[in-house]
Amino acid sequence: MERYKQPVKITDKVILGGEKPVLLSGPCAVENWDICAEVAEHMKKVSEETGFSYVFKASYDKANRTSADSFRSIGVDEALRILQRIKDEFDLPIVTDIHETHEVAPVSEVADVLQIPAFLCRQTSLLMEAGKSGKAVNIKKGQFMDPQGMQFAAEKVNSINSDKAFLTERGTTFGYNNLVVDMRSLPVMRQFAPVVFDVTHSVQQPGGLGGKSGGQRQFAPYLAKAAAAAGVDGFFIETHPEPSKALSDGPNMVPLAEMAKFLTQLKTIWSLSNE
Repeated sequence: MERYKQPVKITDKVILGGEKPVLLSGPCAVENWDICAEVAEHMKKVSEETGFSYVFKASYDKANRTSADSFRSIGVDEALRILQRIKDEFDLPIVTDIHETHEVAPVSEVADVLQIPAFLCRQTSLLMEAGKSGKAVNIKKGQFMDPQGMQFAAEKVNSINSDKAFLTERGTTFGYNNLVVDMRSLPVMRQFAPVVFDVTHSVQQPGGLGGKSGGQRQFAPYLAKAAAAAGVDGFFIETHPEPSKALSDGPNMVPLAEMAKFLTQLKTIWSLSNE
């Protein structure tokens, strides 16, 4: 299949669709400075050693939660302050979610990538406002979307700011608290824009634990290796020093101590598929 014409420049050193795979990784949410700093320091080192360009990921606000009682944020201002400090002290680009148009301006002052959550991937005003920011825009494919339909989501951003959109696969809803990944979606979407594979949300079980989501992290390596072989430009992997204690999405996050081995395997397969 024909591939997209232009890569997406995140920073001068991080190019999605370039010679190195890009890794978007970090804890699901900004919980506190210590956890974010531990993950950033470790993942920057591991990414350099394994041949990935690294973007630190953490959500400053989890607006889409199963229950109203679920953790959302430590506070928007404090979370953004921590992300800015991560960016400054570790010299790392930042990706974080936005949910409404009024969030674009303040968040784009901190983030290098504005992320559109899967449930909002058809929201025209949000996509176009994100495009106006001049930042790279990661559009997560909705669990309800076919891959061909994501062409139009990317075009909404690129109509404002050409070649700034990229797409992320995170599975399709199969009902009964489960997601299924169709690997055919990767080359299909890659016709329209660079593609990232969301390793950890693809093994999520939405609402699978009653008032919160479950996950099957044991299957993350299998799906990630398959995506690397199928051909992608990057990987989205949430990680945490102690996933069992995480405030959000713990069951599907990869333990921080396992990331070095995981990335080594992914890079080997990715390099073979891109020869």
